[in-house]
This record gives sequence, C-alpha cells and structure tokens, in this order.
Amino acid sequence: MRNFQDMESQNARKKAKNSYWSRSRITTSQRDALNRHPGCIVWLTGLSGAGKSTIAVRLEQALYTLRRRAYILDGDNIRHGLCSDLGFSHDDRTENIRRTGEVARLFADAGIICIAAFISPYRADRDLARRIAPRGKFLEVYVNAPLDVCEKRDPKGLYARARAGELKNFTGISAPYEAPLKPEIELNTNKLSVTECVGIILKRLDKLLPAANKRR
Repeated sequence: MRNFQDMESQNARKKAKNSYWSRSRITTSQRDALNRHPGCIVWLTGLSGAGKSTIAVRLEQALYTLRRRAYILDGDNIRHGLCSDLGFSHDDRTENIRRTGEVARLFADAGIICIAAFISPYRADRDLARRIAPRGKFLEVYVNAPLDVCEKRDPKGLYARARAGELKNFTGISAPYEAPLKPEIELNTNKLSVTECVGIILKRLDKLLPAANKRR
C-alpha cells in the first residue's frame, strides 16, 4: 500500500510540475473575521450504522442556530459526485478519503466548519486527512458503537446484504475497521443520545475556535 501511495504522489508531482499556486488577496484572518469564527474540520469516523450522519446533521443544525457557518460532507453524497468513479477496494477507499480531505481543507480555509462523515476505516487515510488539514484545525471524532448494535440498527439494510454475500469489502464484515488510537473525541453512541453527542462536540469546538466565543 505504501508503494502505491508513493507512486501516486510521484505521479501527482510530475503532473503538477507546470502548475503554480494562485494566491488570493483575502487572508485567512479576513475570512475568519467575515464569518465571525475560524474554519476547521470535524471528521466523524465509525462503522456503518454507528450514527455518523445523524450526528452530522444535528451538529450542523446546532451550529446554524449558533450562527456559525458549517457544511456537511457525507460519505454517500460524495460518492454520487466527486468520487463516483471509485469503488470500495483498499486503494479506492484511500483515494476517496484523500479527495475528501482536500475538499475539507478548502472549506476550512474558507472559514467554514466542515463536518465530514465517513466510515474512513483505515488509520493511515485518516492521518493523511489530518496532515492535509490546516494545522490545529482537525478534530477526529470516533463514533463508536459495537458491531452487533450497528447490525441491529442497519438503517440501510447493508449488513444483511453483506452477510448474504451481496456486498464485497463491507467494513466490519468482509473488510477491516481500524479504530482511532487517540481521537480528540470518542462518542459511545450505544450509551449517549444524539443530543449528548452533539453537546460534547460543541464544547470541544468552543476550545478549538475561541474567536467564535469572543464575537458572539
């Protein structure tokens, strides 16, 4: 896998050697001032059915109420457009997260709180998303629910199909999930309500984005 990533990086550098970065005349601090808070990335990771999308939607609503600009990048939605050409092999999952990480970085640079809700099963891929993000503006949130709980929920009927052999490379069944080792936040969604989960994230964002508190 590392060799593949090295080759991709080398190929990207070759393709981009005649491209030059165009700098805006608007600074990050100016965007922060306009939005009344800095941008950042809240990266929700966990098994299918753990509650990522539900928390993301409620978090976005809460931030809107607080007059903070936020936008959700949802794993399923991204695969309908930006990553519609990718499957679910290890390499395709890695590319899916790399692309999303780059888009999330742009949102954060624009002063928006980007909520990314992705299974993102591999630690290396999540670490890459963190490296891509503006320094100090990345919150990894482990939406943690036991596999049996996720299977009982099975809101999309995916686990049943995976157990029946209809879905290949399904995380938790026929493909691995590498749980975060040191996430900024861990939410045990089999014990916490959605409201409690959102409240925990908001408290952490208050520490990450102090400027938002000063300008309320």
